Amino acid sequence: MTIMNKNTHTPPISASTPLFATDYNVYINHTDAGGIVYHANHLVFFENCRRDWFTKLGLNGYFLQTDDGEIQHFVVSQADLQYKKAILLDEVINVRIDKVELKPASIVFYQSIHRSMPTVDANDDTQANAAVSNSNYSNNTLLSSTKIVIACVQNQIMSASISDSGSGSGSDATANHSAPMRPIRVPQKLRETIEQALIQHANN
Repeated sequence: MTIMNKNTHTPPISASTPLFATDYNVYINHTDAGGIVYHANHLVFFENCRRDWFTKLGLNGYFLQTDDGEIQHFVVSQADLQYKKAILLDEVINVRIDKVELKPASIVFYQSIHRSMPTVDANDDTQANAAVSNSNYSNNTLLSSTKIVIACVQNQIMSASISDSGSGSGSDATANHSAPMRPIRVPQKLRETIEQALIQHANN
């Protein structure tokens, strides 16, 4: 279950180097008729950033599979967002993971979205002046920030062979039944990988 709270205060974003950052293009499917990104799509960009970070760490961004074949998922249990400025069509935004906290059964992400600044050649006066004159295009502009809690749950997929005795054909049909998801502790592999990434970032 995802809880969105637009008014809940989120901690200020640190000016230090983010744990992870990547750029995304804003397309028409992200926006309304006025070219402004839907509020809910801020969550989409945040999720894409988390998944890209997991991929960089060599993890699957959606689930882990144990040696016993059990499937472990990541689900958003809480999302507290602050919207600062609109994200516009055709912009390039910089989405960041500023801080991560590991809890026994959850992972807390502090993330932010910033307006990305295109690279400007300092020797090109025309290009530099054009960039400076556009006061709305600064990579220091915070567009939104969030505190997102990711819970770890386990969901076993069980295959049950159902015999269709009434058909007289003797054929078997296989039906997949999803067991109810239950909260679990953060998997050891995931915890160790994130802890190592945090240590490396702190030492840089």
